[in-house]
Order: sequence, then structure tokens, then C-alpha cells
Amino acid sequence: QVQLVESGGGLVQAGGSLRLSCAASGRDFDAHTMGWFRQSRGLERELVAAMHRTGGYTYYVDSVKGRFTMSRDNAKNTVYLQMNSLKPEDTAVYYCVADRRGMYIGTTADAWDYWGQGTQVTVSS
Repeated sequence: QVQLVESGGGLVQAGGSLRLSCAASGRDFDAHTMGWFRQSRGLERELVAAMHRTGGYTYYVDSVKGRFTMSRDNAKNTVYLQMNSLKPEDTAVYYCVADRRGMYIGTTADAWDYWGQGTQVTVSS
């Protein structure tokens, strides 16, 4: 069992930056593939970024490529999402997720085992 707690959301102007953090508790953090989903009002949850447990591959959805960077610190059981050049369309609740099998990166919500409570990111124009 893994518990995930996000932090770092908030209100920022377009063009600004935020860094989200996700602290994980539980066993074998480094065996989990980790990711970030987001959900805007009225839309389905979307996988924004994910990092394979080995660190050898990181996925980004096209809309954030070149602006968002995901990283993980296994010593601290923490993953991060650095978000730069934010746009109003990035406004959403952002969720940290973990996959205990860690074999591949699934882009649908049902591929992930553990979810954080979410943190709100609001980008004003």
C-alpha cells in the first residue's frame, strides 16, 4: 500500500511557474512507476507525465512537452512536476499516481493503483 500526498498547487498568472511535489509513504517506492494526471472541470482525467520506475523513460502528453518536467528522488520518496510557461488551459486538479507493477506506463486512469487527493492549479490569463 502506498499513500500519496501532493503539494505545491496554487494560483499563478499565465507564463508563470509552479512546482508540484508528491510525497509517498509505504514500501518499495522505487519499484513503482509514478505519474501525474490532471482533470479540468467537465473533462476526463488526462495523464500529463509519467516516469518509469527505472527512470529510463518519461512520458509527457503533447500539450506540455517542453514546458513541464517530471523528476523523482527515490531517497526522499518524492516525485516532482516542474511546470513552466503555464497557460490558462493548464488549470486543473493535478493528481499524483503510482503503479505498483511498474512494468509500463498506462495512459488511462484504470492503469494506476494509487492516487493522491489532488492539488488545484489555477492559471489566470
